[in-house]
Amino acid sequence: MNIKRHLPNLFTLGNLLCGTIAVIFAVTGDFTSTAIFVASGIGFDFFDGFIARLLQVQGELGKQLDSLADMVTSGVVPGIVMLQLLQASTAMHTVGYFGYMPLEESISIISFFGLLVTLAACYRLGKFNIDERQSESFIGLPTPAMTLFIVSLPLIVLYAPDTFFADLIHNTYFLIAITLIFSWIMNAEIKLFSLKFASYRVNDNITKYVFLIVSLILVVIFQIVSVPLIIGLYVLISIFKNINIDK
Repeated sequence: MNIKRHLPNLFTLGNLLCGTIAVIFAVTGDFTSTAIFVASGIGFDFFDGFIARLLQVQGELGKQLDSLADMVTSGVVPGIVMLQLLQASTAMHTVGYFGYMPLEESISIISFFGLLVTLAACYRLGKFNIDERQSESFIGLPTPAMTLFIVSLPLIVLYAPDTFFADLIHNTYFLIAITLIFSWIMNAEIKLFSLKFASYRVNDNITKYVFLIVSLILVVIFQIVSVPLIIGLYVLISIFKNINIDK
C-alpha cells in the first residue's frame, strides 16, 4: 500500500473524528469542547488539502471523503448548535459553566429551524464538488467559515456576557435571521477570495494580507467576539473586491 497516497485521507478522517466528537459535545451542551473539536477538525481539513498538493496525490476519493467529513464538522455540528441556541432563546434556559443545558425531551418546534444551516451546508458541499470555478476562489461562503461563526455564538454568551453581541444571541429573531442569512450566502453566486497562497509577494496578495492583519487586530481587541466580526469582514472585503473588479 502506498502510504504517501493515503496520508491526506488520514487527515480527512481526523476531521471526521473531530466532527463526530463535536456533535456529542454539542448535544450535551458543552460548547467550549464543541468549539475545540470543530477548530481541530477544520485544521485537519486545511492540512489534508495542503498535504495532497504537496505530495501531488490529489484524487477523486480524497475529494469525496473531504466533503463527507465536512458535512459532519461543518454541517451537522453548526445545525445542532443553532438548534440549541434557538431552544435556549425560546425556553429561557440559563447558561452554566459548560454552556446551555442539554436538550430536553421536549424541544420547541422553532428550534428545529436551526437545522436549515445543515441542509444548506449539504447543498453547498454537493455543488462545490461539481463546480470547476472554485479552484482559486469560492462561490458562496465556505462551510467552515459559517461553522466558526455559529459555534462562536454560545462562547460569546459564556465568555463575553456583558457585550451587546451577547444580548443579541438571546434574541430568537436574531438567531432566525442568522440562520437564513448563512443558509443563503453559502449558496449565493458571490465570489469570495481564498486564503491559499500561490506566492507570497505582497502585490499579488494585498487583499489577503490586509484581511489577515485586520483580523489579528480584531482578535487582540475583541477576543472571542472577533470571530463573527472576522467572518463578516471576510464577506465585506470580498464584495468590495468584486465591485472594484467589475468597475
